[in-house]
Amino acid sequence: MKPYIFISRKLPEAVIEVIKEKYDVSMWDKEDIPVSRERLLEEAEKADGLLTMLSDPIDEEVLSAGERLKVVANLAVGYDNIDVQAAGERGIAVCNTPDVLTDTTADLTFALLMAAARRIVEAADYIKEDNWKSWSPLLLAGQDIHHKTIGIVGMGKIGAAVAKRATGFDMDILYHNRSRNMEVEEAIGAQYVSFDELVTESDFIVCMTPLTNQTRGMFTRDVFRKMKKTAIFVNAARGPVVDEQALFEALTEGDIAGAGLDVFDKEPISASHPLLTLKNVTAIPHIGSSSIETRMTMMKLCVDNIDLVLSGKAPKTLVNKDWKKA
Repeated sequence: MKPYIFISRKLPEAVIEVIKEKYDVSMWDKEDIPVSRERLLEEAEKADGLLTMLSDPIDEEVLSAGERLKVVANLAVGYDNIDVQAAGERGIAVCNTPDVLTDTTADLTFALLMAAARRIVEAADYIKEDNWKSWSPLLLAGQDIHHKTIGIVGMGKIGAAVAKRATGFDMDILYHNRSRNMEVEEAIGAQYVSFDELVTESDFIVCMTPLTNQTRGMFTRDVFRKMKKTAIFVNAARGPVVDEQALFEALTEGDIAGAGLDVFDKEPISASHPLLTLKNVTAIPHIGSSSIETRMTMMKLCVDNIDLVLSGKAPKTLVNKDWKKA
């Protein structure tokens, strides 16, 4: 009997074709709708490997249902949807997809910063709605990016890649992190500062921090009040690091000038979400790593990790480092 793999979202056949001879493979058949909880639990009971999305809660209930489960490969760098401790206690390897999406996500993050600063989406809607009747000196005037100060919260690999892009705009680069990143400081002159100093001094505050107990809800109303009234806040990390009601109030009451958001507290959001009612919010649907090349590479890495673990080998990108192969 072949080992069984369940994939929680529909992927291109070309990605899974390479493992079909070796494994029994089944996929959730919808691209845009998350797998149901009932189906996920049902599949976990019989699966040797799971390929999951960030939207799938792989909690203790799912993991304990998987008596044969040996590996969970998450199609993301983040893995806050997985109870890693519970997986480790059961000898289940947890894998993610770091590195391969660093530049793609940094590209998107800087594009979001630029779009929010220069009011690109608002301007595109303006012309599509047939509102452009004449030229005027301050028509949809935004803010310059060059020679401004960018503050990056979370100087991991993606944060460092965003900082590298900022050098092309002659920006001063501040950052705050759990520990200093001397490599980035030496390579591009980034300056390590306290969180308070970063939010006070930066023209663009870019959140790239992972979601942890320490970072959850770190952007409060008091934090937004400390920012410049001309500041642009960009979040391409995780939605729950921000108090969304506080952000809404900061934007409507003029504490900050605008926001660019790729992530939200609870995803997906509807068009009635309060932040989407604001013209000074540029919002996109969590597409940080969504280029064709990068997503295909991420999928292949997940498949490779599952294959390695089920073959009795160590995976390429292991999250729970204390896991031991059988």
